[in-house]
Amino acid sequence: MPEPVRNAPVGMFDSGVGGISVLKEAMRQLPHEHFIFYGDTKNAPYGTKTKEQVLSLSRRVVETLLDKGCKAIVIACNTATSAAAATLRAEYADLPIIGMEPALKPASLLHQDGVVLSLATPGTIAGEKYAQLYALYGEGVVSLPCRGLMEFAERGELDSPALQDYLEKLLRPYREKKVEAVVLGCTHYVFLKQAIQRFFPSVPLIDGNEGTVRQLKRRLEALSLLAGEEQTGCAELLSSGGSGAIEQMRKLLNLN
Repeated sequence: MPEPVRNAPVGMFDSGVGGISVLKEAMRQLPHEHFIFYGDTKNAPYGTKTKEQVLSLSRRVVETLLDKGCKAIVIACNTATSAAAATLRAEYADLPIIGMEPALKPASLLHQDGVVLSLATPGTIAGEKYAQLYALYGEGVVSLPCRGLMEFAERGELDSPALQDYLEKLLRPYREKKVEAVVLGCTHYVFLKQAIQRFFPSVPLIDGNEGTVRQLKRRLEALSLLAGEEQTGCAELLSSGGSGAIEQMRKLLNLN
């Protein structure tokens, strides 16, 4: 792999449009960086695939981003981080690879005598990384595998009657309980915040986006790879799902 330079792009990918929520935070914290985001919409969702399938898909996307000269990779997907990050770091030892993780740690700071709801894909909850986090910060945590929830964001249904029905069935058992925090353990769920918040109006919803971008910034600083202030930040959007998927990402990024 060629030696990266500081004004080279940062690659970022997700199984679909969810990682756009991470990209928005990255553009806020790192305004001089050039980002290339790849949404693997054709192969979404990752959360119901096997670990081997997710690793194969992730490896393919990383190769695409490296062909474009990326100096670092952000896996903007909790499932792909759990399934592929360790292997990819071993395969690309000189490449900064930053992953996501469900925000159980910050949520644990809010736990007293109630419950913390952790919403994530089945693949994330079944993963080793989640098990490690749960062992450390899982007191009071109820893990809810949300098969099918990320597809609402993929379709642009951010507050539809069908989404409300889905959430009603998922969250009804907890409406009378003392819910202290809700962890959004999939980057897609950030776009569904308004609909989820309606069930718990005064409860904090916590995601891992800000912390992930802070880690990216720390790694780039440590390696002297932060873009120079002379560079104007930008975002390039790619997708395995074609122009329609890219248009959906542009809407979520507010580029239209």
